[in-house]
Amino acid sequence: MRINQEYFAGVTWGAMGRRGTWATSRADRSMELMASLTGATWTAIAFAAVQAKPQSTVIPFRDEPTITDDELKWAIAKARSLNLKVCLKPIVNCGDGTWRAHINFFDKDVPCEPKWSEWFSSYTAYILHYAAIAEETGCDMLCIGCETVQADRREKEWRALIAEVRKVYSGPITYNCDKYQEDNVTWWDAVDLIASSGYYPEHDWPEQLDRIEGVAKSFGKPFFFMEAGCPSRKGSAAIPNDWTLQGEPDELEQARYYRAMFAACETQPWVQGFMLWDWPANLYEQEEAGSNDDYCMYGKQSEGIVRDYYTSKVSQSSI
Repeated sequence: MRINQEYFAGVTWGAMGRRGTWATSRADRSMELMASLTGATWTAIAFAAVQAKPQSTVIPFRDEPTITDDELKWAIAKARSLNLKVCLKPIVNCGDGTWRAHINFFDKDVPCEPKWSEWFSSYTAYILHYAAIAEETGCDMLCIGCETVQADRREKEWRALIAEVRKVYSGPITYNCDKYQEDNVTWWDAVDLIASSGYYPEHDWPEQLDRIEGVAKSFGKPFFFMEAGCPSRKGSAAIPNDWTLQGEPDELEQARYYRAMFAACETQPWVQGFMLWDWPANLYEQEEAGSNDDYCMYGKQSEGIVRDYYTSKVSQSSI
């Protein structure tokens, strides 16, 4: 894959899926609708393993609620049947509801306290398991982590993990840092693409893109947004990363946000695309779109905006 040239017209699929919700007729229909309605040529197939709390050092990825290997292989095969390229994206979450960015341990090992070395040992086993599946199934990209902000500073451990992944998986590797963290990661040279979560306020895109461009240029790596989007909820355009924000459903707000985001990125040719957040396996019915206030664009004005933009970008990149 020519990662330096390709445009990633992607949508994230299945991110909140739990065991038993994939490889169903409903999940089948969901992915078919995503492929046919959004103009996507890529999908990030995202799923999570759940550790008990931020200071837990065991990631029980073989247990519920994590999807089974058979469910995952079904999703990859389904995407391929729809002519979608696949980025496999294993995520770690906390069972107590704490955001993964707060997984953290002492910088120096202390007896009787949980340690980074213990967490990374478990995390490495987790990622290597899915790296092997990515290789077996021919996934086009592997994302080795998502928004683990406190762990970003552990450069030695990430470099060691990436070295182990490359023994198992032969395709391109990326890491999904969180918003505003692009210039805090010191080990971008170890991956093939730089990726981040682009949940920037509607009017802040130009300033943030100027900052991110410096990071991409300094490391000489392709850049894309592994996550980006906005809930269809009043007030969300100003704080699109807050999925708990209270507000009335408002698809016009979401549509306005997408127009602003795409317009800002259109002036920056070094931005090579998105894996927009998100499209669930258990998709709501189209007639429910007006009352749905989540990130999914199905049946909303933003669906057409995404489709038109992606169709245009893919056409341009193929010239």
